[in-house]
Amino acid sequence: MDMSGQYRIEAPIDVVWAAIQNPDILREAIPGCEDLDKTSDTEMNAKVALKIGPVKAKFAGEVELQDLNPPNSLKIQGEGKGGIAGFAKGGADVQLAEDGEETILTYTASAQVGGKIAQLGSRLIQSTAAKLADKFFANLKDQLAET
Repeated sequence: MDMSGQYRIEAPIDVVWAAIQNPDILREAIPGCEDLDKTSDTEMNAKVALKIGPVKAKFAGEVELQDLNPPNSLKIQGEGKGGIAGFAKGGADVQLAEDGEETILTYTASAQVGGKIAQLGSRLIQSTAAKLADKFFANLKDQLAET
């Protein structure tokens, strides 16, 4: 499954760059995030509870930031296991572009799911993933507006 999107964030590029690596901001921005701990400069552990169609699952996983090119781009790789519900893994290439006092964030992402979640059908999974991405970026924008 592949997705892409673009968001305008009302904050300077260096503020957005710092935010997408800050576990406190990410914890609030990630939909369903129950816990997020930074284990190194580029790695984090996360626990997320989600409902995808009729399936509710708690995922535990790792996130790694790769190919850091401050403050312009990075790659995010992650994998989570949700027990009987299945697993999800994927990555996103994130590009930041300065536009005056605002930042344009563009991403392309791919994900794989398996287990019970994969049986729900690609349309439902794609729709849910797009909604989660939109919610994440809306939450991120809200977090940056508060700082």
